[in-house]
Amino acid sequence: MGLVSEFKEFIARGNVIDLAVGVIIGASFGKIVTSLVEQVVMPPIGLLLGRVDFSNLEWVLVPENPATEEIEKVAIQYGAFINTVIQFMIVAFVIFLMVKLVNKLRREQAAAPAPEVPPAPTATEALLAEIRDELKARPKA
Repeated sequence: MGLVSEFKEFIARGNVIDLAVGVIIGASFGKIVTSLVEQVVMPPIGLLLGRVDFSNLEWVLVPENPATEEIEKVAIQYGAFINTVIQFMIVAFVIFLMVKLVNKLRREQAAAPAPEVPPAPTATEALLAEIRDELKARPKA
């Protein structure tokens, strides 16, 4: 089997395609959550805390020196970190809800009664059915 045909077989498997779809949807969901946190959640929180813009919160370790362009500002941007933590909490909560829903659906599916299948005929019943079928197939005298 050639390398190309093995690769085609690998890609054609359902798990690989499902994984790719999950990654693409996850990346898009991440962008939505980032926008939600930065543009919807954080402004009211900043307003409540005295008009603080979290994205600009930083702890300057070395200030920028405009006279010499060699020294750039060195700062710990803890506001961006706070935004990222809130984004993580939202994503984690949504995933928790999704897993909870899937588990609930699986429990309901497991609890649903299975359709009743009649038991297989015993050896005696099978033999009697065979005899009956033979008698029906015989020409009448």
